[in-house]
Amino acid sequence: MLRDVSLVPLSRQHQHALALCVRIERALQKNLVDLEAWRLEVEHQYEQEIGFHFAAEENVLFPVARRFPQLVSLVEELSDEHIRLRGYFSRAKERGLDRAELGAFARLLSSHIRKEERQLFEAMQTLVKAEELQKIAAALEQQLAVEERVCRLPKSSLY
Repeated sequence: MLRDVSLVPLSRQHQHALALCVRIERALQKNLVDLEAWRLEVEHQYEQEIGFHFAAEENVLFPVARRFPQLVSLVEELSDEHIRLRGYFSRAKERGLDRAELGAFARLLSSHIRKEERQLFEAMQTLVKAEELQKIAAALEQQLAVEERVCRLPKSSLY
């Protein structure tokens, strides 16, 4: 199913996170793991995008999805995965994420994203009316605007 425009910003961020997972998996397979570099990258990804992404899902998308009985258990499962993933991000920030945890993190994040894309987003596109999807888009835009302000580099007055 083609992704509804209201969910495209989240799907785009999913692509970024999946790319991180693929790179981690390849590094692990080739035994080329600089744990400190990966810890820093995982921490950076959370601070620059994923943390805002989780908040947008939890504050905008999940409350709408919970109104549909057939999605409640899925949303609970995804919420639990957010908690588990935040634990990995915290371990990375504390420089405690080891090689095994790095692999487990990449597998969990990848499966989590695929679950959201293939199950939650698909179902919401079917169940939620177009007008409400537009409201979701506006709310996500507002929620994710924080990310854009945080990630934007300041203009230098030297030029």
